[in-house]
Amino acid sequence: MSTTIDTLRFATAGSVDDGKSTLVGRLLHDSKSILTDQLEAVEHASRNRGQDAPDLALLTDGLRAEREQGITIDVAYRYFATPKRRFILADTPGHVQYTRNMVTGASTAELTVILIDARNGVVEQTRRHAALAALLRVPHVVLAVNKMDLVGYEEKEFERIVEDFAGHAAELGLPGFTPIPVSALVGDNVVDRSAHMDWYRGPALLEFLEHVPVGTDAADAPARFPVQYVIRDGEVRHYAGQLVSGSLRVGDRVTVHPSGEISEITGIDVLGVAHDTARAPQSISIRLAEQRDVSRGVMITAGVDVPALTKDVRAAVCHLADRPLRVGDRVLVRHTTRTVKAIVKDLGGAGELSANDLGRITLRTAEPLALDDYAVSRRTGAFILIDPADGATLTAGMVEL
Repeated sequence: MSTTIDTLRFATAGSVDDGKSTLVGRLLHDSKSILTDQLEAVEHASRNRGQDAPDLALLTDGLRAEREQGITIDVAYRYFATPKRRFILADTPGHVQYTRNMVTGASTAELTVILIDARNGVVEQTRRHAALAALLRVPHVVLAVNKMDLVGYEEKEFERIVEDFAGHAAELGLPGFTPIPVSALVGDNVVDRSAHMDWYRGPALLEFLEHVPVGTDAADAPARFPVQYVIRDGEVRHYAGQLVSGSLRVGDRVTVHPSGEISEITGIDVLGVAHDTARAPQSISIRLAEQRDVSRGVMITAGVDVPALTKDVRAAVCHLADRPLRVGDRVLVRHTTRTVKAIVKDLGGAGELSANDLGRITLRTAEPLALDDYAVSRRTGAFILIDPADGATLTAGMVEL
């Protein structure tokens, strides 16, 4: 009997020099997820820098500028696997000016590892990354208290930091977190449990990553099908795209948004093969009983739990572009497969949003959007703002209904 191995997408976060890249390098090294030539290259680069032991952070700090400066600038993605699970890991920057990169890495993650230097405790950037994890509704958060070897592996130091972080997590509405004391440099509690902290009874980091529940149960959520393409086959129209949540079946009565027209599904194809049902996140095409006003960007839903249809969009945002965002700016809103014109009506009292700023925004769109609250659906509750002049991405938004 075959066993399906699932995949966990997770991101690392934390302040500068808390040891994110070293932790990731240790995770890859001790789980035997790196090739011999990669390790040899790291050993060579480490010797050139006057280091006796391999600097495992170099396994993820791949950009030349990062290696020269000893910092992480971009999001470094790594793919590895154990016999129990596959992993897609995003090692995100710690500097304040790269907050937008952390948003990129964590926006699709099911878990975020927030590192804290045991010597420094909770600092401003720790709180900022915790706020982003709460804002992005990351389902699971691990608090990795790193460099425990530099505080004598003292349990009281670990408990002090956990208690401090718990207070901030409660203020942010972070539903919960799992604290793990580690030393990325030495390898304590990263892949193997530490012999230096017998007071800690929980799992090592990799053990936790291998067993944490994954999947957002998207197939059990209300059906949301943003149309990506319309395929004409003679008089028959097939509406193609990804079913981002819920399920659809032949015979379902569906609503077409924003027109509000009602129809019935007469056929479902998955990879060109007819099926009676489809479940998220399958890519499918469907046929409707009547010809409706359906084009790219239309949202097809089933059931009584329908999205909010509105031109007034309120959202939490992270501004990504170097150019500021101001009240009165004309932008494009890209939501799932739909792009509409909009104007910035309010920035929550702020004069403008600069790169990496977090804020709240109110938009007025030229056409209605079918929206879900981001807390309910990360797919249909998210959008980006685009500069209509050059197509540059400006802002990432999370809908608040």
